[in-house]
Amino acid sequence: MAKWDMSKLSSKSDTTMVDKPPHYNQSTIECIDAMDAMVKGSKVPSHQAYCWQNSFKYLWRWHYKNGLEDLKKCRWYLDRLIQQLEDNKND
Repeated sequence: MAKWDMSKLSSKSDTTMVDKPPHYNQSTIECIDAMDAMVKGSKVPSHQAYCWQNSFKYLWRWHYKNGLEDLKKCRWYLDRLIQQLEDNKND
């Protein structure tokens, strides 16, 4: 069986990109903490919450990571959430 040198699997910069990516840490609160707080106590169904949180995430980071692409992703998730709400309204 092969022996793996675990020290070569991640570097400090890899860990930073996993634990504290800079495109989510440009404020006094981390994006993931804001996302957690925004759904606490809400009665939003799970997939709607997913779309809500993803649109929020892309809006949060657009200026720090992928620019226009992130804004389009934000819109995609928001449009999907709106469509679900409209579909449920008609049921």
